[in-house]
Amino acid sequence: MAVCVAFTGVSSAAKAEAVYSFGVVPQFEPRKLAAIWLPVLDELEKKTGLKFKMVGSPRIPDFELSFTNGEFDFAYMNPYHAMLAASRGGYEPLIKDKDRQLFGILVVHKNDVIKDVSELKSGTEIAFPSPNALGASLLMRADLGKKFSLEFTPVYVQTHSSVYLQVALGKMRAGGGVMGSLKGQKPEIQQQLRVLYETRRMSPHPVMAHSRVPKEHRERVQQAFIEIGQTEAGRTLLSGIPMNKVGPASIEDYMSLADWGLEDYYVKQ
Repeated sequence: MAVCVAFTGVSSAAKAEAVYSFGVVPQFEPRKLAAIWLPVLDELEKKTGLKFKMVGSPRIPDFELSFTNGEFDFAYMNPYHAMLAASRGGYEPLIKDKDRQLFGILVVHKNDVIKDVSELKSGTEIAFPSPNALGASLLMRADLGKKFSLEFTPVYVQTHSSVYLQVALGKMRAGGGVMGSLKGQKPEIQQQLRVLYETRRMSPHPVMAHSRVPKEHRERVQQAFIEIGQTEAGRTLLSGIPMNKVGPASIEDYMSLADWGLEDYYVKQ
């Protein structure tokens, strides 16, 4: 199998070796991401006849820097990243989960007496994976600040899993995440948490392709994803992403985010 995991930009080498780099936003720790994505890329190789190399990023800011520099040939990223990558980085969306919407969640410990965000005290420490994780942090911080006028102290703990663990252990009063990553946690972690608040909805994470990738290959990858999603085995394969019903994506699905005022909370790396 030609697919492997690397932690450096490999676009030039990939091009020379006729291997496409495939970046994945680091929602989970590296071993879990590899367990989810390597089988998917293996199936893509079989269906397209192309070769792929998974490119890991230690942290979300590293991932942002990589797609901003155009280092990935293909990449799976959040909707706000997709808007930025399309408008500044030469990427275009290929596919998304057509029947699911992304939204942020704010979790607290299941035994916490708080019932509403407005009950959080000024200065409360809230865990987030990183400043620019869309649903879990960027949109959540915007809602907490603009909708609830809450003055809080963000604590960035690098991954969604770390957020949930901090809250489950009682080290943080609340934490930002998304439903998909919450459901991907171990049962003993999920059972310790309760969703306090949900943000507005948006189209979910797309798979993007850089414009330098030949159109024929972009279309081949798009069609392969759709075909994988049409079989029971394929749906099981994609469920870990999570992606339940694959359909085409377009930039129009994401450009509306430009009007949400999220740039006030986006942290340039």
